Amino acid sequence: MMIRSRPPASALRGLAPRLLVAIMLVLATGAVTAWVVASIIGPALFHDHMVRAQLSDPDMAVLHAEEAFRSASTLTLTFALAAAGLASMMVSILLARRISRSLAAFSSTAADVGMGLYASRISPPGIGTEFDTVAASFNQMAERLQDSERLRGRLMADVAHEVRTPVATISAYLEALEDGIQTLDEATTAVLREQAARLTRLSLDLSAVTRAESGDLTLERAPVDPRDLVAAALSAGREPAAAQSVHLVSDVDEDLPQIHVDRLRMAQILDNLVANAIRHTPPGGIVTVHASRAPAGCIRFSVRDTGEGIAPEHLPHLFERFYRADTARDRAHGGSGIGLAISQALTAAHGGRITAASAGPGTGSEFSFTLPGGQSRLIDSP
Repeated sequence: MMIRSRPPASALRGLAPRLLVAIMLVLATGAVTAWVVASIIGPALFHDHMVRAQLSDPDMAVLHAEEAFRSASTLTLTFALAAAGLASMMVSILLARRISRSLAAFSSTAADVGMGLYASRISPPGIGTEFDTVAASFNQMAERLQDSERLRGRLMADVAHEVRTPVATISAYLEALEDGIQTLDEATTAVLREQAARLTRLSLDLSAVTRAESGDLTLERAPVDPRDLVAAALSAGREPAAAQSVHLVSDVDEDLPQIHVDRLRMAQILDNLVANAIRHTPPGGIVTVHASRAPAGCIRFSVRDTGEGIAPEHLPHLFERFYRADTARDRAHGGSGIGLAISQALTAAHGGRITAASAGPGTGSEFSFTLPGGQSRLIDSP
């Protein structure tokens, strides 16, 4: 697409010159109006005053007094208007220059952000609440763009790292097979299949979180009993929990109302949270899946573990794609780093909110999300 270049702006197209021209027109109109009104009303009022004083005889004294009045009024009005106009012009020039400098700073910073310099910020001009509000909004936008760029860069690096390991493993095994060093036995096939499954899972996870965050997701809502969701999550996590000697516990309040949700998506959220808790809970630990009432008729689900816990500085970033509180540890656990991001996107698609809490390392952690109870009227994503 071809972008037409703008014609060079003339000096009169700037805001400051336009403000000055407008102010000069106002001053000129005011001066002319004052002059006309004073010229018409002043002498007539003075003459009427002289008549009321019984000095209507047109002798030289009356004529001289009227002429003196006209002259004094004219000179006084002229000097007053000139002084007022000069003072107003000086103030107007200062104001116009200040506004012009502020808008120039806006324009320059906006151009920097447009070129990718997201660290650029605008200082509040201090010439009005409106300008300060615009500056604050612009800085907030630039900060979000900077965060998005940072996340994009880290996302690309993490995707490359996640793909590199299975691809390198598959390539090494294929070269060994070609060179005759390795035979295609059951163990080799299992390794190749595991690495291919890892790539497939990563691709599916990325597709799922992208669709959920972009709103391109269809939710097949239906009334669901929260107890059924908890039971399904425990059933899905029982085998991996047993393999790691972790105890799964259910804690569901009585008489919970049904929720209008997509059952499969809810199962995906709980499965992610339960699997994440099991991975970070040592043998002998406990993972509890809880469902309870929340304010405003909502239903709260939580997955609490007695595992490794999370440091406070990591809590705000846990739901970012590929974020890992401990990179080496988490990669060893086998997670893709996208499960929590998927859970957050799916929760938001249902009109809910997911949070994470932990008192620190070694104290366990709790992930919880709240959903509207009853027949939700939220519109499904297209």
